[in-house]
Amino acid sequence: SLFLLLLLQPNKKTPLRLLQTKLVSKIREMGFFSFLGRVLFASLFILSAWQMFNDFGVDGGPAAKELAPKLDLAKAHLSSRLGVALPKIEVRQVVTTIIALKGAGGLLFVIGNIFGAYLLAFYLVVVSPILYDFYNYGPEERHFSLLLTEFLQSVALFGALLFFIGMKNSAPSKRLVKKRTPKPKAA
Repeated sequence: SLFLLLLLQPNKKTPLRLLQTKLVSKIREMGFFSFLGRVLFASLFILSAWQMFNDFGVDGGPAAKELAPKLDLAKAHLSSRLGVALPKIEVRQVVTTIIALKGAGGLLFVIGNIFGAYLLAFYLVVVSPILYDFYNYGPEERHFSLLLTEFLQSVALFGALLFFIGMKNSAPSKRLVKKRTPKPKAA
């Protein structure tokens, strides 16, 4: 009951009131730091998409040249596992899709839209096992440790996106909180 009395006295400079004031200011600071964190996180994807877009050219650029043999290897592996022939995949279209996912996902993520996080997560889940195919090399080969490191970094980025999605889904939406309208007093 003493706790409630302290809460109900807004004008008093009690330790609880000072703590509440500090907490409110920290929450306001967190808004800025949350935005800054989203900008820094998404910059990895946005700048990468911009670079891929600038280098795209007629043939899809260096990204298509790097992706083509890995995509063929993944397609052959899936065909043998599933027992069916998979259709030909145009590498330029895959690179265009990657640019769109990274660019749109990154921009939406910056403004705090959860759909952007889903786009980036989808990109990481689909592309990382194909692009960073460490499993095709032995541990003693030169490419193994580099590809494994890149793959694990993608897994860490995916984990950060899952954390963001979880936080967005657990926080109460501002749209759902309705302000109560005062009831008219009966005369």
